[in-house]
Amino acid sequence: MTGTGQQQDQRLEQAILELLGGRAPTATICPSDAARAVYDGDDDGWRALMEPVRRAARRLVAAGEVEITQGGRPVDPDGAHGPIRIRRLR
Repeated sequence: MTGTGQQQDQRLEQAILELLGGRAPTATICPSDAARAVYDGDDDGWRALMEPVRRAARRLVAAGEVEITQGGRPVDPDGAHGPIRIRRLR
């Protein structure tokens, strides 16, 4: 991975944690929240960051920082298809 790719990964992970830190302990965020927080433009270019955000969330799951949910229940990050939410690990 390039230095730029690693920097983006770190920024996405940090954005997830910062967004969750600013919300109630049981609150969730949408991956698009983190994508929008990191994207520098005013257009919909943040959409290209959606899969990188999902990967960042999976890394944070592996690190024991967050969990990925669907329908309000934790799911296996590798088996999650469709819309997900991210929340602090309970």
